[in-house]
Amino acid sequence: MPRIATHSHPVTSQRAGRLGQISGEAATLFVYGSLRFPDVLRTLLDRVPPSTMATAKGWRVAALRDHVYPVLVPAAGQANGMLLAGLTSTEWATLDAFENDLYQLRRLPLDGERSGWAYVSHDEAEALPHDWDIANFADRELAAYVERCREWRSWYESQA
Repeated sequence: MPRIATHSHPVTSQRAGRLGQISGEAATLFVYGSLRFPDVLRTLLDRVPPSTMATAKGWRVAALRDHVYPVLVPAAGQANGMLLAGLTSTEWATLDAFENDLYQLRRLPLDGERSGWAYVSHDEAEALPHDWDIANFADRELAAYVERCREWRSWYESQA
């Protein structure tokens, strides 16, 4: 199944790729877009991992042209999101495959002297000048997006 269902770029990440930089520590994931929604997480992981609210200063949650999901880019201000904890290696692999090549995995300093890994843009030119509208996504896109996530997961599991 092509990646068009959720993201337009191909799946290329492998455990030795982006995830290879995460050590054996109890790594946390800072999520700021569609992965903030319990329905999306439940569809991709079969559960909603424990989370706390978090903020990344010096970043912006930017809208992307022709996509309903956002990208994190450096900017003045702050990006609000959640810090997911307790992800298993299988869950990390699933989320890494789900996040396409538009993103790179990077450790970010967060509020409260915390840090977390985040999928951030490796090409800021992809970002639009305005912020992603989370309320619009929830109201107009979430239901269809969850269904596309369900289709993607079915395809992903068939590749194993």
